[in-house]
Amino acid sequence: MSSVTVIGTQWGDEGKGKVVDWLSERADIIVRFQGGHNAGHTLVIDGETYKLSLLPSGILRKNKLAVIASGVVIDPQALLKEIDELQERGVEISPDNLVIAENASLILPIHRYMDKRQEQVLRGGIGTTLRGIGPAYADRAARRALRVCDLADKSYLRTRLTSLLDHHAPLFSDSPDKPPSLQEMLTSLEESASRILPFAQPVWRLFEGRRHAQILFEGAQGVHLDLDHGTFPYVTSSRTVPAEAACSSGIATRRVGFVLGITKAYTTRVGLGPFPSEQDNEIGERLGKLGNEFGTVTNRKRRCGWFDAVLVRQSGIIAGIDGIALTKMDVLDSFAEIDICVGYLIDGERWTHLPPHPFLQARIEPIFETMPGWRASTRGARSWADLPAQAIKYVRRIEELIRQPVSLLSTSPEREDVIVVRDPFF
Repeated sequence: MSSVTVIGTQWGDEGKGKVVDWLSERADIIVRFQGGHNAGHTLVIDGETYKLSLLPSGILRKNKLAVIASGVVIDPQALLKEIDELQERGVEISPDNLVIAENASLILPIHRYMDKRQEQVLRGGIGTTLRGIGPAYADRAARRALRVCDLADKSYLRTRLTSLLDHHAPLFSDSPDKPPSLQEMLTSLEESASRILPFAQPVWRLFEGRRHAQILFEGAQGVHLDLDHGTFPYVTSSRTVPAEAACSSGIATRRVGFVLGITKAYTTRVGLGPFPSEQDNEIGERLGKLGNEFGTVTNRKRRCGWFDAVLVRQSGIIAGIDGIALTKMDVLDSFAEIDICVGYLIDGERWTHLPPHPFLQARIEPIFETMPGWRASTRGARSWADLPAQAIKYVRRIEELIRQPVSLLSTSPEREDVIVVRDPFF
């Protein structure tokens, strides 16, 4: 069996959806292994745009098996809405091509209310998407969560939900926003159960029985949003590194295969948190406009800046990356000069990694290296010969700085606009 694990090397939004979709043609099984419907992947296929949140990108290809593993937290209503919208557009979705881990945890309506309440209570907040992701993961860690398999037993569901609501009641004692009642939540879950349970399986057994399948593991967010290795506390609530693909799927860690780090040719971030190479100026506005930098799920405007080689090199070490897929090169086509962040200065001392301490992060001064732009179109290029010489030099300099080879180069949102240096499956 050969496998490829796709992760983001920055703060998410690197273009994973398009790359996963392209790779899924070569895979038998496509697995979403962490996150929730706070993460979104945008795919453009034959001029049509598809926006996915929970469903693996491979769901859009025929004769592929899409899997939602146990590391994903699932909002039943959001999942069913996504399925309905795709089916209305002619996408086939059934238990024959979609499997949901029976032990995956559920996002409940109360989790969305908790998310909002906690953002109000925290000074400055975290900048979450307010979709209940963090509270759902917190309940899972505290062993209070309801899981997909619990939907099969109404009595057990009521008992567990009653206990969970009792635990969280103090949070809403002085809040004008009250979550739905026990009965309202039970009714909603029972309505969802009949549609979700047919997809539920023990995912680890599925993999055990398909040892020769080519598997594509699809991550959400990025390494620097990882709960341990990210810019804490401005991180997501799940593990975004490749090892989570194995943990979530119930397979040996050695079977995560080739680790492909999706890397945007510049840097963006949504929400709060440090961003050393950010351009809070005309350049940042221009990058955002050219790159259409708005969140797939939330439509929130992304912060934009120059490529941060320090950040991506650190991701490569932490995640054991074997190669990168460089995306959105075409956004830089019109710039006369392009900067790359090659180091940090903190109180006059040069740093070659992003420190975990917020008080140090706040004092970072980026060290930029300026390269000439190419002032020519790279959009739609499918071979090195189609690229301007300066664009190739930019790619080579990135490889030197991050000490990782470019395996794929994406030159537009369209499915087939990819330059292949090394196919991760072969």
